[in-house]
Amino acid sequence: MDETLSPWLRTPGRAAGSNAEGRFEGQARAAFDDGWDLPEDARVLRTEVRIERPRSAITRNTSPDIPFDRSINPYRGCEHGCIYCFARPSHAYLNLSPGLDFETRLIARPGIGAVLERELRARSYTPGPIAIGTNTDPYQPIEAEHRVMREVLEVLSAFRHPVTIVTKGAMIERDLDLLAPMAAQGLAHVGISVTTLDDGLSRAMEPRAPRPARRLQAIRRLSGAGVPVRVMVAPVVPGLTDTETEAILDAAAAAGATSASWIMLRLPREVAPLFRDWLATHYPDRAARVMGRVRDLHGGQDYDPEWGKRMTGQGTWSDLARQRFRRAAARTGLDGRAAPLRTDLFAPPPRPGDQLSLAL
Repeated sequence: MDETLSPWLRTPGRAAGSNAEGRFEGQARAAFDDGWDLPEDARVLRTEVRIERPRSAITRNTSPDIPFDRSINPYRGCEHGCIYCFARPSHAYLNLSPGLDFETRLIARPGIGAVLERELRARSYTPGPIAIGTNTDPYQPIEAEHRVMREVLEVLSAFRHPVTIVTKGAMIERDLDLLAPMAAQGLAHVGISVTTLDDGLSRAMEPRAPRPARRLQAIRRLSGAGVPVRVMVAPVVPGLTDTETEAILDAAAAAGATSASWIMLRLPREVAPLFRDWLATHYPDRAARVMGRVRDLHGGQDYDPEWGKRMTGQGTWSDLARQRFRRAAARTGLDGRAAPLRTDLFAPPPRPGDQLSLAL
């Protein structure tokens, strides 16, 4: 048992095996035996949700590695609990652990729709595609209760504002009443992440995300409603999932996906030790080989954050993954690019008391 966890704590359905402090904490906590032989009742670690009243909705970025300049995060932390999630270190900014806290101590941001509406109505605002799901999943399980993503999507629909969504969550089907009309106007694209087709591996690596077949079903339902869907082979885990690229693209194409992308495994900051511990627990026979290839991809390190390399790695294994992906994408017809989202339809809806236009 990890020293950061009580021996009486049970963590079913969680990927991280540690709750070590984030890098900004000045103190460390550890469970220890105090010599009192008193029995305690075992307890299951439950998900806790705190409410944050957002002061801003749109986050800006200038990263040369990503194709968008603005995003929205309805939640902080993610109950899907993917062990490889590159967003885990962001929980350290909340004085929470990137380990189990990231999966269990979540922040919901209800009221963000009103804040977003205010920002979109600003005279200085220029429309451009807003990306959602680039940090944590907007359709994680707590969305069923808190409906923050629904709130955001209702505003974007009313403003006829373009949006791209990345998710593993099948709950996105709930919002087809908004997404299908937006897609018909050229205002919406969706990316569905499929890391593996192996149920057992997925359950260990992404414990509370929908199983692979359910994600393929979501692709089928979205594409059937006219929503362009990109399958994301992400992340590619060398020595563990890298042999599945062709099978994932075949299955996604059969389900109606129209394009595809891939990203190599990234292990920034606290993610690296969490992932190493997970490998040692679930795949001890392959742990050394997987981490050896990871370091080959990143110049001998667990991770190299350099622009232009962090998403794909470099060297022989990176080249091989890129070639396999390109050939499979061309064979399945997923090598095209989605049509650009429209910005010319953007129009803030009138509010009560607004002077209406007389234009026909």
